[in-house]
Amino acid sequence: MKLFTRIPFAIALVAASLAGASTSAQVVATAEGQQALLASSDPKLAANKKLVYDMYRHIVQGGHADLVERFFTPEYIQHNPNVASGRDALAAFLRGSRPVRPIAPIITLPIVNIIAEGDYVLVMSERPMKDEEGKPYVTSWFDFYRIENGLIAEHWDPALKSAQMLKFDPNEMGKD
Repeated sequence: MKLFTRIPFAIALVAASLAGASTSAQVVATAEGQQALLASSDPKLAANKKLVYDMYRHIVQGGHADLVERFFTPEYIQHNPNVASGRDALAAFLRGSRPVRPIAPIITLPIVNIIAEGDYVLVMSERPMKDEEGKPYVTSWFDFYRIENGLIAEHWDPALKSAQMLKFDPNEMGKD
């Protein structure tokens, strides 16, 4: 299946997951709730979700650039226009955008869902933002990963090219 047919499929997965809920999607902030997001009757899908989940804890939240080899292929492809492709480039971005923090037992960012299909994992989250007048609001964010041989090989998100994104630390969202 070509990539261009897989991306709409992932969007359809998101829509289906939200459409099936009787209430609006909520942030999953407990250890039990997050473990439930990792569950799958397919061991490969469960392993792919766990890989991405642990990467969030160690890399995205923890800022442990020294651990990128544990989670990413050397040829890692990055579709965010603010970050160069390659595992080493990702490590450099991490070092310049966030401090090293203790590794938390759960994802502390506002995760709504983690969905896996084939070699792909989609993470849905909330993103606190401020409008031009400084008024806070919450929007949706999606990170889409392709897994290859047990490592993250590719990443997509809706980020726009911006100098602010070069120093963006998602752990600081909504704190000012």
